Amino acid sequence: MTAPTAPALPFLPFALPEIGDEEIAEVIDTLKSGWVTTGPKARRFEQDFAAFLGAADHPGLEAIAVNSATAGLHLALEALGIGPGDEVITTTHTFTATAEVVRYLGADVRLVDIDPATLNIDPTAIEAAVTPRTKAIIPVHFAGLAVDMDAVLAIARRHGLKVVEDAAHALPTTHAGRLVGTLGSDVTVFSFYANKTITTGEGGMLVTRDPAIAARAKVMRLHGINRDAFDRFTAKVPSWYYEIVAPGFKYNLTDIAAAMGIHQLRRAQGFQQQRARLAALYDELLADLPLVLPPRPAAGEVHSWHLYVLRLTDDAPIGRDALIEALYAAGIGCSVHYIPLHQHPYWRERYDLQASDFPHSQRAYERMLSVPLYTRMTEDDVRRVAAALRQALT
Repeated sequence: MTAPTAPALPFLPFALPEIGDEEIAEVIDTLKSGWVTTGPKARRFEQDFAAFLGAADHPGLEAIAVNSATAGLHLALEALGIGPGDEVITTTHTFTATAEVVRYLGADVRLVDIDPATLNIDPTAIEAAVTPRTKAIIPVHFAGLAVDMDAVLAIARRHGLKVVEDAAHALPTTHAGRLVGTLGSDVTVFSFYANKTITTGEGGMLVTRDPAIAARAKVMRLHGINRDAFDRFTAKVPSWYYEIVAPGFKYNLTDIAAAMGIHQLRRAQGFQQQRARLAALYDELLADLPLVLPPRPAAGEVHSWHLYVLRLTDDAPIGRDALIEALYAAGIGCSVHYIPLHQHPYWRERYDLQASDFPHSQRAYERMLSVPLYTRMTEDDVRRVAAALRQALT
């Protein structure tokens, strides 16, 4: 007689959003209101987001809701006047959206390597890449750990460059005791995609203290119309007239999405604390394995822990791809952040890039994987992932 087998554990996905009753109720209220596109909820979300960042202590700070962080980055560069003949410096170790928005405007991208300790863009590589054509820098706060923004902003000041922070991973991350979004850059752009630290399904937020950038972004996010659609459609007097002042885009955030964001934002600090607790447990359980654990933030700083990224050491008994297969066989999802841009045909061929141009990013890519980290995970889930890693690596 054979012994009964234990039931298989359910698949543990790489990421899952946490949507509560408050978000659901707010969405239902929006649907019942009859105003489902950009309207009062989107405006409320913008105001709440600016307040979350501390707008009262940062005069002029505005938050402008858009339908993706990609849209926000595009609007930011367009408002800064980036165009043909210009160059924008960013990291090769990012998702393509960071760089593709530069090409939308006909400008060129200069990709640079990362700091192997932090996996963030290397300020010394930025400095070396500046040319007479350089107009802006896009630092990416990888995995939720802040870039050395003091160094980046100092380079920008020396060379007269604009800075647009890709903060898709960085809510609520701090640098020098201040929230990302309140630093000295021209624009900061956040993401609310489904796997981010807070979500609206799809969505993003452009944050700036420059009134000219804010005004331009508001016009360009909705077809170049010179008046806010919400104001036109809720006016108590005839208000049908508007003018097109530029060939704009369709980048507005709907009230349905904003309804989720209003309540997700209220939970952002709690979400971060749960992610940090889970990350600390991973650190404890994986410390003796042939792995490079994620870099920790400096004392007193906040890491959003959007991702928990591991790197295999040189003496690991198996390679990264085999490890991912072993985790999937154990019912655990994972991912790789990122396949660097210099590995992709478009970027590689357009700029004649070689892996040897980016040794730190290339080395990290060949050894890295991101394991599950999200607020709905339990400590038992973390222990399950750690056990699967231990079995594969020992």
